[in-house]
Amino acid sequence: MTKPASIADSQHNNVQDMSLNDDFDSPLDKSLDNMDDLNYATLTEALEQTVFENFDDGLYIGMMSGTSLDGMDAVLCQFSTDRNTEQDTQQPMRLLATVSQDFPPRLREVLLALCQPNGVNQLIPTAGEPNSELDWFGWASKEYAEFASDVVNTLLQQSNTDSESVLAIGCHGQTVRHRPQMGFSLQLVDANIIAEHTGISVVSDFRRRDMAVGGQGAPLVPAFHQALFAAPDSTRVLLNLGGIANITVLPAITASKENSNEESHNEKKQVVGYDTGPANLLLDAWTALHTDKGYDAGGAWAQSGQVVEPLLNQLLEHSFFARDYPKTTGREDFNLEWIQDELQKFDQVSAHIRYSSADVQATLTELTAISASAQINMFINADENSTVYVCGGGALNDYLLTRLQAHLPRCKVETTASLGLDPTWVEAVAFSWLARQTLMGETGNLPAVTGANKGVVLGQVCFA
Repeated sequence: MTKPASIADSQHNNVQDMSLNDDFDSPLDKSLDNMDDLNYATLTEALEQTVFENFDDGLYIGMMSGTSLDGMDAVLCQFSTDRNTEQDTQQPMRLLATVSQDFPPRLREVLLALCQPNGVNQLIPTAGEPNSELDWFGWASKEYAEFASDVVNTLLQQSNTDSESVLAIGCHGQTVRHRPQMGFSLQLVDANIIAEHTGISVVSDFRRRDMAVGGQGAPLVPAFHQALFAAPDSTRVLLNLGGIANITVLPAITASKENSNEESHNEKKQVVGYDTGPANLLLDAWTALHTDKGYDAGGAWAQSGQVVEPLLNQLLEHSFFARDYPKTTGREDFNLEWIQDELQKFDQVSAHIRYSSADVQATLTELTAISASAQINMFINADENSTVYVCGGGALNDYLLTRLQAHLPRCKVETTASLGLDPTWVEAVAFSWLARQTLMGETGNLPAVTGANKGVVLGQVCFA
C-alpha cells in the first residue's frame, strides 16, 4: 500500500520530520495556548488533511471466516468516489477477484474447540503443541494469521496484483467468544503477521470499539448493506445465512421533507439489523455427524425428511428467540451439544414419536426458516414492493430458500446475485469496505443496529 511516509512527502506536513528535526520550528513545539496556529478545529480534521484523504479510492482486500468455520474467503475490491448523483448513498464498488480455501484440518479442530468453554480439554496435543487454553489461543492466533497470509498471497498471485497497490486488508479474524452481556468479544488473528507476510496494512479488531460505546459489537455488516444496497423506492431486507442468520432491513431511502410528523417519519426509515437465530452452524454440524459430508448440499437431505413439529416447537422455546433486538448470538447459544441435549429432553417426554436423522435435519432447516421469516415479516408492509435478498452459504441451499418463501408470502425471496453481488462474497466485501471506512476516519457501525450510543470509527490498523 501507499506508505504514510510517502503520503507525508506530499504538500502536507510530515509529522515524523516535525518531531525529530530540532532545527524545524514546529507548531507542535509551541504551547497548548497557541494550538489555534495549527488551523485545525480537531485532530480528526488534521488527519483528514494528511492521511485519510488518500484512502477513499483504491484497492482493498476483505476477508471472512464465519461461525460455521467452513473456510476462509478473500476478495479484492476496487472502490471509487465517483458517484451517481441520483443515488448518492451508493458506494461504487467492483469485485475484481475472489478466492476461498478450506481451513487446515488441525487449525479448524482447534478453532472449534476454542469456541466452547474449556473445549481444548478434549484436544490431544502432539509434540510441541500447547497444553492449556490460553496457549492454544496464542497458537491459533498465529496459525490463523499465517493461513490468512497464504490466502491473501494466493489472491494477489491469481489476480496478478502487486501488494503495494492494495491500500489495506480488512480481516475480522475468527470469533471464539462473543459475550456482549459481559462487554467483550474475542477474535483470533495476529494482524502483525499478516502485515509482515503480505506487505499490506491490516485493519482488524472491528467489534470492540463499538462495544466500548455500549454496543454489542455486532452485527457490523448492516452499515455496508446500507451503503451498497439501499433503494429509493422499496424496502429491502438482506438475510445473511452464515453460521448464524442475521437480517438488515433497509427502508426506502427517499423521505418527504413536508411530512408533518418528521420525527416519526425518520424513525420509520431507520435501518434495523440483528441476528435471528442459527443457520448453517447447526445444519452443517448435524450433517457432519450423520453423513460423510460437511454440509447438506442444496438441502437435499433435509428435503428427504419430515419436520418434527413438536421438536420444532421445543427448539423455538430457546430464550434467544423471545429477546428484543438489538441482539446477537453464536456458538455459545447454538451448537451440536445443544441439539443433542434438546433431543434427549424431547425423547423423555415424547418417547412415542419416531424420527430419523433426516427428519432432524428437516426440522433444523425449518427452525432457521421460521425464526428468520418471523422477524422479517415484522418489517414488511403488504402494500410495498419488498424483496428479501439472501447471501452467505445458505443462499446455495435451495430447500431452505423454498421454506423461506413459504413463510414470506408478502415479498419475493432472491439472492444478492440479483443486486450484482454473488451471495458467497458479500461478507468478505463488507470487511474490505469496513477497512476503507477505518482508513478514511469514517464511522463503521450503526448505533440503531448494535445498540451503541454513537457512531465510531472501528478497528485497529497494523501498518505494513
